[in-house]
Amino acid sequence: MVFQASVFRILALLIVLLMASGCSTFSSDDTRDPDVKLLKVDVVKARLLKQDLKLRFRIDNPNDSNLWVRGLRYKVVLNDMLIADGEYSDWFIVKANGHKNFSVPIRTNLWEHLKDITRMLGKPNQPIHYRLEGTLKTGFLFGDSVRIGRDGDIIPGDLIPE
Repeated sequence: MVFQASVFRILALLIVLLMASGCSTFSSDDTRDPDVKLLKVDVVKARLLKQDLKLRFRIDNPNDSNLWVRGLRYKVVLNDMLIADGEYSDWFIVKANGHKNFSVPIRTNLWEHLKDITRMLGKPNQPIHYRLEGTLKTGFLFGDSVRIGRDGDIIPGDLIPE
């Protein structure tokens, strides 16, 4: 009985070591991070105390293997004012050397920033700085994180139709 337990332990240890060495063959250093772009922000519903928006993203996978996406943590900032932050946790696959568009629903309350936003929009030729920060969670079994950072300026006068 003791002999069988010892053989079982040795076999279990051998299997674990073989599996661990196999994991290193699956990961390669030549994989590149996906490129994540914010395409558009859509207004779904705008009420006085609650605004529902959709952030539309595009992920480009430059690798020769499929990319599993497990979610996204995000933060949207306008002129150092936190507008929205949260987590999106839907899973999907981006095909090898392909791309995929996806939408992240967000809910915010701009009422608390109304005074500052009105002041920013009151100067239509002055740019408003925006920043999107986040972490894209990738991988199926063993997760990896890809940092996202986009920023730029919006000129309100360019968005107002004449």
